[in-house]
Amino acid sequence: SKYSNEKTRGRKAKPELKNRPDCLPRLEGQWRRTPVPKPLPNGHHCQPMNRSIFPLSTVSPAAERIRFILGEDDDGPAPPQLFTELDELLSVDGQEMEWKETARWIKFEEKVEKGGERWSKPHVATLSLHSLFELRTCIEKGTIMLDLEASTLPQMITDNQIEIGQLKAELKDKVMYTLLRKHRHQTKKSNLRSLADIGKTVSSANSPTTTPRNLTSTSLNDVSDKPEKDQLKNKFMKKLPRDAEASNVLVGEVDFLDAPFVAFVRLQQAVMLGALTEVPVPTRFLFILLGPKGKAKSYHEIGRAIATLMSDEVFHDIAYKAKDRQDLLAGIDEFLDEVIVLPPGEWDPAIRIEPPKSLPSSDKRSVNSNFSLSGKNMYAGGDSQMNGDMPHDGGHGGGHAVGEELRKTGKFCGGLKLDIKRKAPFFVSDFTDAFHIQALSAIMFIYLGTVTNAITFGGLLGDATENMQGVLESFLGTAIAGGVFCLLGGQPLIILSSTGPVLVFERLLFNFSRDNEFDYLEFRLWIGLWSAFFCLLLVATDASYLVQYFTRFTEEGFSCLISFIFIYDAFKKMIKLAHHYPINSDFRMEYVTQYDCLCMAPAPSNATWSSLSRTECLKYNGELVGKACDFVPDITLMSFILFFGTYTCSMFLKKFKTSPFFPTTVRKLISDFAIILAILIFCGVDMLIGVDTPKLLVPSEFKPTSPNRGWFVSLFGGNPWWVYLASALPALLVTILIFMDQQITAVIVNRKEHKLKKGAGYHLDLFWVAVLLIICSFMGLPWYVAATVISIAHIDSLKMETETSAPGEQPKFLGVREQRVTGVCVFILTGLSVFMAPVLKFIPMPVLYGVFLYMGVASLNGVQFMDRLKLLLMPAKHQPDLVYLRHVPLRKVHLFTFMQILCLALLWILKSTVAAIIFPVMVRHLCVEMLLMMFTAS
Repeated sequence: SKYSNEKTRGRKAKPELKNRPDCLPRLEGQWRRTPVPKPLPNGHHCQPMNRSIFPLSTVSPAAERIRFILGEDDDGPAPPQLFTELDELLSVDGQEMEWKETARWIKFEEKVEKGGERWSKPHVATLSLHSLFELRTCIEKGTIMLDLEASTLPQMITDNQIEIGQLKAELKDKVMYTLLRKHRHQTKKSNLRSLADIGKTVSSANSPTTTPRNLTSTSLNDVSDKPEKDQLKNKFMKKLPRDAEASNVLVGEVDFLDAPFVAFVRLQQAVMLGALTEVPVPTRFLFILLGPKGKAKSYHEIGRAIATLMSDEVFHDIAYKAKDRQDLLAGIDEFLDEVIVLPPGEWDPAIRIEPPKSLPSSDKRSVNSNFSLSGKNMYAGGDSQMNGDMPHDGGHGGGHAVGEELRKTGKFCGGLKLDIKRKAPFFVSDFTDAFHIQALSAIMFIYLGTVTNAITFGGLLGDATENMQGVLESFLGTAIAGGVFCLLGGQPLIILSSTGPVLVFERLLFNFSRDNEFDYLEFRLWIGLWSAFFCLLLVATDASYLVQYFTRFTEEGFSCLISFIFIYDAFKKMIKLAHHYPINSDFRMEYVTQYDCLCMAPAPSNATWSSLSRTECLKYNGELVGKACDFVPDITLMSFILFFGTYTCSMFLKKFKTSPFFPTTVRKLISDFAIILAILIFCGVDMLIGVDTPKLLVPSEFKPTSPNRGWFVSLFGGNPWWVYLASALPALLVTILIFMDQQITAVIVNRKEHKLKKGAGYHLDLFWVAVLLIICSFMGLPWYVAATVISIAHIDSLKMETETSAPGEQPKFLGVREQRVTGVCVFILTGLSVFMAPVLKFIPMPVLYGVFLYMGVASLNGVQFMDRLKLLLMPAKHQPDLVYLRHVPLRKVHLFTFMQILCLALLWILKSTVAAIIFPVMVRHLCVEMLLMMFTAS
């Protein structure tokens, strides 16, 4: 039904017309056959469409042909990476002519410097337009041999040239002698063996040795499966993937030719051609250009042109799939369509252009229109969205895809069942995928952040509830809830933790219970049970499908607010530390003799009170008298040095993988263990200086913080019966808080840019949060929900990049190491921290506060709101070339940013008051109102 007009005639369309090169696509996704007796002058087989029927296409004929070529066999494996080497025929050390390597390509060009001792830095190859036209002429008139057998390579090339009349028969031996000259690579200064002497095959083992001038009989013996020792020692192999193949370009001038000798060869199977290539990879392509004397520079530029084309993604694919000369010419024409010309008088051609940090996708070139070969709209959720021209959210503001995990099934627990079915096949791989050293660094980093968070919130809970919940309860609850969730949850990369709104609710609940003489833990137990029931009800009714309506505005506002809270709390703790250990700004070295501090007895006594320590003096109700009693030297200053030093060192080491120092493996290892190294460095600094800075305090005994409670809470008996029913009202607020905190964090974690491959589990996550809510309520432990900042830090510590990248190319982000081991280990270690007090007591608290600051700042990376904040302080001419600035007026961008700042300020005020328990509701309400306002304004 998609082809021609045969549908209206009642006849079945012919599917074989789909990929025919003599057919053109219609905008409606239909096809029309246009008989063409012979190729057009431009090498294209298709006639232009009737302009009265079809709109005028902006796609060039070459691009049309390219689309047909690349559309065939699209389901097959992608062509392998190509290593291209340019060899030139030169006289080396005054001896005979040899093939000398002068440049190489994977993505970018590297030249042998004039001294011949080193490679240049990778740079963008700048070509002359004239060399591209000359290359096109070479391909158009030279010998094109596709899918050639390697064993007959030199013989068939020369015979073909003789057959078409481009080479005289008497010059055959000279050409072959030239082609089989020795090769000298940059990796070895002495001469390597020539092709004629390498890798004798079994069939030629008994062949007689011939002189160099008579190479006809040995030209079949150049194939070798065994690489040279010098090739195997080449460290450049680390830059190439395992399945890489080679493309060799040989250019040079000779004195016996009157016309150029040009051949482009694609071998049927890639084979090792001895020492032809500097690295031990099989050769698939050969481009040979020999010409008369006097045009060496021109030949060099043509060689650079074809080598650059072979490193181009689109032409690279064309070279593998081309069926004839016209396909190669179409590839060159398409390359010329995309070439940007720089005027020679406005820039210096000798300048080497640095490789860009990110390369544009080649998808626009391979499918350069609004319809694809299948007749479907490419923008209907295809890969082209990643190029920045289309929204990333499929119609919503968020960066999460609306997949099957967010669809309302309409069945009882339908979403939960689908989540279990989706995650079950990956359960084993969730453990095996963790066997990597990167997982070890993630465990240590997240463990320290989790321990610090548990101690902080445990201390605050102890103050708010008169130690009915304290540090030990925080440790135990974190270990149980986090461990179970990471082991059985739908998204094990999420880290559970206590949150600020929960802390505010606990304080209000405890005060209410004390004022009304309720049993706080029993009242809290019933609230937890009701809240768990409501959460399970949301799971059973697939309420998590509402997550798809969370916009990027919601996600960014929530993420920024939580990050700002982390940053604010880090500085708040340091300021509190400074108040506890004040610096005596009135200290003067001149009056040091007048500074003392004595312990005075509360009543006349014969005892020697002055010999008592400060602690003993206060213990026996003595009085400290003297100007030096309140002087605490250097602790605050040293604490701030540790605080900022840990943060700065963490940021520096995390970015060390892009440093020019040390090998790639060392840089990556330092980057993976950046936070751990920073903590160890500044723990060492603290021990070296010897100042008594405050250290991490961990409970040393496993028992409830308050002696008035046990490990399990009674269900009845402490409160009136009606309290059990009335608990449903505050439980409703807790449910809203948990649902919003959990699901917004899950949305941020499951964003498309994280490239998670094992799917999400929104319903399954909420189910286990509800179950853990029941467990923690019965045990009197804090309630836990997804922690945004620590979860983002967890993902950041597990990001994977390509192990091999071309010189000058930035490593590509592959995704996240999705597994359950890191989270489970973190929470097991958290539970065991009670028994590790002798080791943890050496970690200064300012160092851990520096880790808090790092996590808060690092989680803001990539948030568009932060980029728009910078725009407020930038003149227009210095603003970066952001995509949205091309389409949205700057005043509207600033208006949107101001409104977002206003919302965040309002939410911050709410967070700081008793209204914090309705914080998630306000987030949702403000986001909806803001979007409506912005749409109205536009």
